[in-house]
Amino acid sequence: MAQIGIVGAGFVGEALASQLVRTGHHVKVANSRGRDSLKAFAQNTGAEAVDISEISSNLDVLFIAVPMSRIKDLPKTIFQSLPPSAVVVDAGNYYPLRDGAIAAIDEGMVESQWVSQQLGVAVVKAFNNIIASRLTTSGRPQKDRNRIALPVSGDDSKARAGILAIVEQLGFNGYDAGPLSDSWRQQPGQPAYCTDPTSEELPMLLRRADRKKAPEGRDRAFKLLGKLPENYPAEELVRVSRIFVGLDKWKPQAWLAVLRLVFALVRSRR
Repeated sequence: MAQIGIVGAGFVGEALASQLVRTGHHVKVANSRGRDSLKAFAQNTGAEAVDISEISSNLDVLFIAVPMSRIKDLPKTIFQSLPPSAVVVDAGNYYPLRDGAIAAIDEGMVESQWVSQQLGVAVVKAFNNIIASRLTTSGRPQKDRNRIALPVSGDDSKARAGILAIVEQLGFNGYDAGPLSDSWRQQPGQPAYCTDPTSEELPMLLRRADRKKAPEGRDRAFKLLGKLPENYPAEELVRVSRIFVGLDKWKPQAWLAVLRLVFALVRSRR
């Protein structure tokens, strides 16, 4: 059992908390509004709600699951008071249409390297390329051939190994994606993003990543999602995403998902 902290109580934070508690870890969660705002979150997930000033004590892993626009606002004392062996995980993504422009990233800096710079600690990039709800619904047994593979990037091999082990515990195949400088391959707009690849598919998708084309694809997808109902099925979005990166071309369900997406977009314009 690991001692795990999560900063952020949105979709990603809630999904991680519920699954980490389910697998036997002790989880603390904090946000900028204080523990009293987290009563429902704690009841739903089994995590312990704490004030943000208390999140760092005796942790093995600290997940950062807040919008990129809030990274600079996080108290630096959180990271200064972490145990030396604690691993900090960046589980977020940069969407300028949501977060506002961040010049350093727009000019080519890798998202998680920017996050590391702002926080003043090394980070591991993980759990950012899967739809949050899929973390709670799509874990599979270890030998299932359709088990989703999730990339883990970071500069410390021991830290990567620890997070890869957590990925496996949650029902996914962990894939060592190398140093943090390569984590751009799992960012929004890239083929490995929200396509739920298997262990056989993920390395190929990471190799196909294109830094120049990704921002356009990222922003286009963000605008498209904004036109869909909030309850649009995540599984349908994954099927469409897989078609767009060249997977599942011979599966009728995938093409039906594309048609349903088109109809939903047409209805949204009425």
